[in-house]
Amino acid sequence: MNKKYAVGIDIGGTHITAAIIDIASMKVIDQSLQKESFDSNLPVDEVMSIWGKVIRTSIENSKVEAVKGLAVCMPGPFDYTNGLCWIKDQSKYEHFYGLNVRNLFHGILDLSSDFPVLFENDAVCFGKGEVFKNAENLSKKVMAITLGTGLGACFIDKGVSIATGESVPEDGEIYNLPYKDGMAEDYISARGLLGSYKTLTGKSLSNGLEVYNLAITGDVIAIKAFEQLGEDLALVVTPWLEKFNADSFVIGGKIANASEFILPGFNKKMKEAGVDVTVSISTDNEVAALLGAASMLYTI
Repeated sequence: MNKKYAVGIDIGGTHITAAIIDIASMKVIDQSLQKESFDSNLPVDEVMSIWGKVIRTSIENSKVEAVKGLAVCMPGPFDYTNGLCWIKDQSKYEHFYGLNVRNLFHGILDLSSDFPVLFENDAVCFGKGEVFKNAENLSKKVMAITLGTGLGACFIDKGVSIATGESVPEDGEIYNLPYKDGMAEDYISARGLLGSYKTLTGKSLSNGLEVYNLAITGDVIAIKAFEQLGEDLALVVTPWLEKFNADSFVIGGKIANASEFILPGFNKKMKEAGVDVTVSISTDNEVAALLGAASMLYTI
């Protein structure tokens, strides 16, 4: 059997992760996972040099002779169809604004102009990866979110991302949905968690990890802050879980590591709303993102 392989690439504000994916089995090839941290505000040629090195090392370590494309998980704002970066004023990739990143990949890796380099939103890649990790999910409707600095979301129907229509919010995004005195991301994110803790205590903490470390020591107020985040999450997503008729809801992102403190509040509000879906916590966001990216080459 002639196996087909893709390079799955997850690009964040401070890191790049690459791995070779067996597209048929949707598995990461042993030894191919490579990760490197860097300053994304370096000059473009320096950033691309780092990306190129990581990708080449991944391919070399996999012992795979040929790959059929690059599949890139990329934060927005970004024109995913045309490969254009529109990230601006976000303290990352400040020199990439307006550039064609597809052409940059072709150049640094010396690829032919028709070699597939595909891009997708990082939250969508996570959700699709969670679906493709488990073949049973390919027949289901799955809503997936990422909890971290921001609030990412995607809606997957039988392995296909849905971003239009009445059953999903505009562009499949929930971060900007009106909620309380602002929008959903103001309350359901790291800053939302910190804001809740400050409201309860009058104290300012630097990051979500500090709240988590307090919670695991039994700090009642830190635990309450996570429970509040869980309640807010449920109130935002339950209408869309119903409209989308979701079978499953997957929670990922760094804050999902605190699921033991988030789920009590979340489950309470879900029960009150009478919404019955399977809820799961992702155990490997990074691999999920890589698999989700590679799924773009699944049928090519």
